[in-house]
Amino acid sequence: MQRYIPLILIVVLANALSQALLKAGMAGIGAFRLTQATAGATVLRILLDPYVLGGLTLMVVSMAGHLYVLSRVPLSFAFPFISLSYVVVLAISWYFFGERLNTYHFAGTFFICVGVLFIARAGGEVPESLSSLAAPDERTQ
Repeated sequence: MQRYIPLILIVVLANALSQALLKAGMAGIGAFRLTQATAGATVLRILLDPYVLGGLTLMVVSMAGHLYVLSRVPLSFAFPFISLSYVVVLAISWYFFGERLNTYHFAGTFFICVGVLFIARAGGEVPESLSSLAAPDERTQ
């Protein structure tokens, strides 16, 4: 399972970057109010924004990679890595969007990273009852 960690990290990065692109697109569009008269034009404007389109595309790529990973490793191993996207989003929020961070942000990020490290270390331990769920190439290892 450890060999899938690089792919999982690519999925995490794609997920976080998709959120940043969506934020950039919506920052350019600004706050909006959907009314019956403006809903169609507003939704079209959002969906045609290059940043929003890029963010949605990257989100689909991220999901496709995640599905690939899930077909090969247990959910309890793969899914916690998604929380690392919080770390990437935190850095992007500060660097690109000028968001202010505080001690709670950093403490929470630290605990997320520690938790993911614990899960990654436990990754090779799959109970026998679940081994039938592993992909055929994983059962022989």
